[in-house]
Amino acid sequence: MVTDTGGGIPEENLGKVFNPFFTTKPLGKGTGLGLSIVYGIIKMHRGQIFVKSQMGKGTIFTITLPIKLPKQEEI
Repeated sequence: MVTDTGGGIPEENLGKVFNPFFTTKPLGKGTGLGLSIVYGIIKMHRGQIFVKSQMGKGTIFTITLPIKLPKQEEI
């Protein structure tokens, strides 16, 4: 779990935070790739990432990863 006590993410943006190139920063101040890269890495490891945020209180990212990947069937 990763938390902060920042300004929070507006509800209308929560569904977009993992989209490549989505940013609320001014032009030239960010690419909007950070969270989409994190999402890709977690998915490659068969994990999940969830976000919860409250305006004025902060944001919580919860990451789950499997302890052990299931064995792949032999072909």
